[in-house]
Amino acid sequence: RGGLQTDVSGRGHELRVDEPAWAGGDDTGPMPTELLTAGLASCFCLAIAWAANKRGIALPPDLKVGVAAVRAGKEARYGRYEVAVHSSLPEAELEPLVERAKRFCWVTNTLATPPEIAYEVHAGG
Repeated sequence: RGGLQTDVSGRGHELRVDEPAWAGGDDTGPMPTELLTAGLASCFCLAIAWAANKRGIALPPDLKVGVAAVRAGKEARYGRYEVAVHSSLPEAELEPLVERAKRFCWVTNTLATPPEIAYEVHAGG
């Protein structure tokens, strides 16, 4: 797209990804690291909803999952993600849902046991 902008798509949805101005971008979309954090937060939220549904628990509409990414020293990566779950649901009902969600959240499981990454380069054609 030019500059540091790129468009990504999946299942017919498109999303602009960019960097903020202070990092040399035009700030036309979230940064890739913000998408990773949002992926963890949204997947974990959906996993809690799935667990509640399985147990016949009606979740209040105030359920929120926040994720803070903590940088690993000066390395170009995060060394820790802190997941905070907020709800007016009583703790005795919410805690078991969070524990069950930990096992069924694909993003949590992927980050907990990182996959191998294979790179291919296709050039000149």
